Amino acid sequence: MMEQRVPRSPREKYGEELKLRRIAAGMTQEALARLVVCSPTLISHFEAGRRLPSPSDAKRIDQALGTDGFFERWLEDLDAKHPKFFAAVAELERQTTEIRHYGSSLIPGLLQTEAYARALYRAYRPNHRAEELDRRVVNRVERAQILDGPSGPVFWSLLDEAALRRKVGGPDVMAKQLRKIENMAAAGRLRLHVLPFEVGAHALIEGMLYLMRFADAPPVAYAEGVNTGYLVDDPAQVSHCQTNYDLALSEALSQQESLALLRAAAEGYEHEQQ
Repeated sequence: MMEQRVPRSPREKYGEELKLRRIAAGMTQEALARLVVCSPTLISHFEAGRRLPSPSDAKRIDQALGTDGFFERWLEDLDAKHPKFFAAVAELERQTTEIRHYGSSLIPGLLQTEAYARALYRAYRPNHRAEELDRRVVNRVERAQILDGPSGPVFWSLLDEAALRRKVGGPDVMAKQLRKIENMAAAGRLRLHVLPFEVGAHALIEGMLYLMRFADAPPVAYAEGVNTGYLVDDPAQVSHCQTNYDLALSEALSQQESLALLRAAAEGYEHEQQ
């Protein structure tokens, strides 16, 4: 009886090709890691299909191996679950040891309930198709699985008060959304701070910011606008983003005060339904 081979995933195919090209170039993992500016362990993860390189890493791999953009182009096709500008971020989320997120007017995607996410996608696409809407909601909710279990990243969520007050999907959706965040904070799954309206101007007032740290790679930052996103890996720019986050965090309420404000907002939405 012939042994059945488990089909390779797209990531595994990517990693196997990377290994073949590296060996053909006469390089060890250590040598390639020096040129890519990462750890040999990370190269090992890439070749085993456990992780995908960031776009900047893929570009440096192509330069090191002389593959003329091959791995950078292939990377773009590996994750079609998310918009092109966010695909690399969704991959990096699975590798993080710490996430710090600022939500200016919306609850961050990793914290969203299914109903909240659905209401947002309805607003983004008024002529949506049901199956497309369902697919996007499932993809967003699945991202939050990285927060489950003891191996999940440390998660800091800094929310503008506007994110609590903007009535996305109606009072019932908002009440359940805020209660979910309250429960996560109470269970130690996130550190919550709120920037109240009374603070006025602050270092992150211009928009959303996402900071990610890793065990074996430098930190990165991500900022997002309307149908656009920017992944930042330049050390000086990332450091500047981290400083902005720290400045805004210094203006925020304590976690206890933040939870009190969140509970009050949730109770207000619950009373609207009575």
